[in-house]
Amino acid sequence: MRKLAIALALAATLGACKKTDDGGIEVQKPVVGTQTDTVHPPQVEVGTHTDTINTPTVGTQKDTLIVDKPVVGTKKTEVKVPTVDVKKGGKP
Repeated sequence: MRKLAIALALAATLGACKKTDDGGIEVQKPVVGTQTDTVHPPQVEVGTHTDTINTPTVGTQKDTLIVDKPVVGTKKTEVKVPTVDVKKGGKP
């Protein structure tokens, strides 16, 4: 029952909205009459860029003719990092 009420409220809200040419959403104000207001949603751009990090490496190195000693080191590795750029709504 609760989900039905939420779905009906959402449908009524979306029915009162329409998109403008500049990307905003025109909504009717909850005031008696035919007043409308334009809401500009934020613009979100998602992408990736390459970054370099140091990763640990484990290996062995000859110490004597018989013994190999463990060696811990680092090496540079390139990884892709996600970026998110959010621009606030356009025109007030």
